[in-house]
Amino acid sequence: MYTLQRFVLMTLDPVHVGTGGYRLGRVDLSIAREPGTNLPKIPGTSLAGAARSYAAMRYEKPQCAGQGGGEKPAKKHCGDPRCPICYTFGNIRGTEGGNAGTVSLADAQLLLFPVHSMAGPIWVTTKSRLEQAGLTVAAPALARGEFATTLAGWTKPLNLGWLLLEYKAGDVKVGLDGRTVQSWNDVTGRLALVEDGLFSQIVNSNLEVRTSVSIDPTTGAAKEGALFTYEALPRASWLWCDVVEDNYREREQPFPQDHPKAKELGHGCPLDVAKEGLRLTEYLGIGGMGTRGFGRIKLMTDWEVNHA
Repeated sequence: MYTLQRFVLMTLDPVHVGTGGYRLGRVDLSIAREPGTNLPKIPGTSLAGAARSYAAMRYEKPQCAGQGGGEKPAKKHCGDPRCPICYTFGNIRGTEGGNAGTVSLADAQLLLFPVHSMAGPIWVTTKSRLEQAGLTVAAPALARGEFATTLAGWTKPLNLGWLLLEYKAGDVKVGLDGRTVQSWNDVTGRLALVEDGLFSQIVNSNLEVRTSVSIDPTTGAAKEGALFTYEALPRASWLWCDVVEDNYREREQPFPQDHPKAKELGHGCPLDVAKEGLRLTEYLGIGGMGTRGFGRIKLMTDWEVNHA
C-alpha cells in the first residue's frame, strides 16, 4: 500500500545546497544540479535530512535525528517500533538490527524561477514543467527566441535578465484543478513561458551569486587569501517534489497514532510526520550558509496524486 503526495515549496531566502567542495568555474561553491538539464535542484537527501531532524525536534527525540551512529546510547536511534520518527524515517539501531523508513522524498525540481525584467519581476517556466507538476496548461507553441505571458496587455518584446525575447501571441492559462496554493495569485499573473532548451540558460544566468571572506579570529578583520564566491537559488523560487509513503509495516505494526506527541500534533500516518518536519524549514532552513541569511523554504501546499 502506498500514497504519492506532491509538495509545492517556495524559497523565502536564497538557498545554497552545495556539491561538497570547491570546483573550477564561475563560482567557487556551486549548487546541486540535474545532470541532464543542468538545472539547480534540492536533492531529496537534503530534504529528508532536514525533515527528519526537525520532526525529531518537534517530538523531543533529538537522538532519533541524523545517522544514529556512535557508541553512546544518547547518540543512537531509539529503534523503538512505537517511535514515530524511527517508524517514518527508519533506524540503524535497535533490538532487531534496524528498519528502512516508510517515507521517501524525491528531489525538488524548479517550477517557477524569478527574473528581473523591464516589466518588473517575472516568474519564468515552461509548459512541460507546469504539466509535470500536475497543473493544466494552455499556451501557444514557442520557438527558441519567443515567450508567452500572462502579463495583462503585454504584446511587445521582453527582457528576462540579459536576454531579450520576442512576444508570441496567444492566451496562457494555468489551472490548479480546484486546488488552493498560497500566494499563487501573486505570481500567476506574472508568468513568462519559454522554450525548454532556453529555460536552463535563463536560470543559470540569473542565479544569485555572493562573495564572502573568512574572518581572522585574532584580528577580527578579513583574512588574506580567504575570498570565495558561492551561488544560490534566489528568493521566491518555486519548486515541487514527490513524497511517497510506502507503509510496508502497517499490517504487523501500524503507525503509533496513540503516541503522546502524535496525538498532540494530530499525526495519523508517516506522511504527517514528514510534512511536520518540512514545515519547520520555513523557520530553520535547509542547506548551507544558514548564518548568512540563507535557507528558509516554505511549504505552500500539497495534494495526493495517487493511492493504492
